Amino acid sequence: MDPGPERGEQGERCERCLFQRRVCLCGEIPALPSRTRIVIVRHHLERWRSSNTGRLAHLALPNSEIVDYGGGELPRLPDLTGAWLLYPEGPTVDLVTPPAQLVVLDATWSQARRMYRKLGALRGLPTLRLPEGPMAAARLRESPGPGRVSTIEAIARALRLLEGPAGEAAEAGLLRLFDLAVARAAASGRNVLAGT
Repeated sequence: MDPGPERGEQGERCERCLFQRRVCLCGEIPALPSRTRIVIVRHHLERWRSSNTGRLAHLALPNSEIVDYGGGELPRLPDLTGAWLLYPEGPTVDLVTPPAQLVVLDATWSQARRMYRKLGALRGLPTLRLPEGPMAAARLRESPGPGRVSTIEAIARALRLLEGPAGEAAEAGLLRLFDLAVARAAASGRNVLAGT
């Protein structure tokens, strides 16, 4: 059963971006083209969280889709031909031939580890590990360690790495959207965290 938005906020929240209506992000979400198809496998507990940045990335990237994982149902993964997995552990692949698709786990870090262990189709994919880079100045959630960034930041970096100059525009657009989300969350009275 789908719980929907949190109680007490249903009438106040935008159904698309899940932010309070008075700080809704929808009018600011860009349409950012990418050659690489982004497949976001989202943990079901993230579905109704306004701090979920995988949703924001999906809304900004026309060449993306979200597949929900958990909650009693097995995810229906798309055909993963030519896909790589964006993941911070495991062997990496050479970037000579970029992937047609990039699978991204959208969850807390502990949830993502469990998802990786349980979804056998992902374990056989080549792995893209991102080089460490600076984190955003402020964030919606605490990072569990250095180099651990939000889903939208990881997708932004990956597109720049995979698509070169064309990916730089997507990266910049996604990072602007993330900064705006943090600012709007703060304007709505939520605590935001300083980056490191």
